[in-house]
Amino acid sequence: MENAAYIGLSRQMTLRRELDIAANNIANADTTGFKVEQLLMGAEIGNRARNDSIRPGASFVLDNGVGRDFSQGSLEQTGRSLDFAIEGEGVFFRIEDAGGEAYTRDGAFTIDPEGTLVTKAGRPVLGDGGPIVVDPAQGPISVADDGTISQAGAVIGQLGLARFAELGVLSKDGDGLYRNASNAAPIDATGAQVRQGMLEGSNVNSLVEITNLIEISRAYERATKMVENVQELSRRSVERLGRSS
Repeated sequence: MENAAYIGLSRQMTLRRELDIAANNIANADTTGFKVEQLLMGAEIGNRARNDSIRPGASFVLDNGVGRDFSQGSLEQTGRSLDFAIEGEGVFFRIEDAGGEAYTRDGAFTIDPEGTLVTKAGRPVLGDGGPIVVDPAQGPISVADDGTISQAGAVIGQLGLARFAELGVLSKDGDGLYRNASNAAPIDATGAQVRQGMLEGSNVNSLVEITNLIEISRAYERATKMVENVQELSRRSVERLGRSS
């Protein structure tokens, strides 16, 4: 197979990955705190290795991973006292998990039978002194802009917030969680504000993603056509060589 076919195949592989990511973005357009993703691509120079048909200098399309846009999503009023949204980019709620501390922008919390503030999946929400425990018998809680939690006129804790100087250290986990994939420690979330009775919507622009799906599909068709043309040229070349011999 000639270099052009190899290059076309590498492009098809990345387009398949792009298609999956765009479809996932659309599927999460209504997911609380979801951040839109895109494929990061680069070029790789092919070496001869064991295939002499690949000459040095042939550039192949390379999948360099997934990038995320952590920009602020729109804040939506819910009126529910255990719904919280963070106003400020790059700041996350701190969550306790079996695999270590995790982070999320999804502030749709609830209270478990022990009175612990937890996520929808039952993971404890961390405060300044560990998991936050409230007494349902004391009535609803109120949360100030800095995350301070009060109940029955007394302060009972503060929502734990974390900010990262480099958001690239965060890796995506399930249930809307992120994990710190490096040794970088979170820094103070100065300037961020907590909004009670609100949730942060996804920052996905559905119209943009649908347009991306159309463009990806067309690009895949072009790459497929190019590979087919190269194969046809190779077939004709072999036939002509056979007749001449």
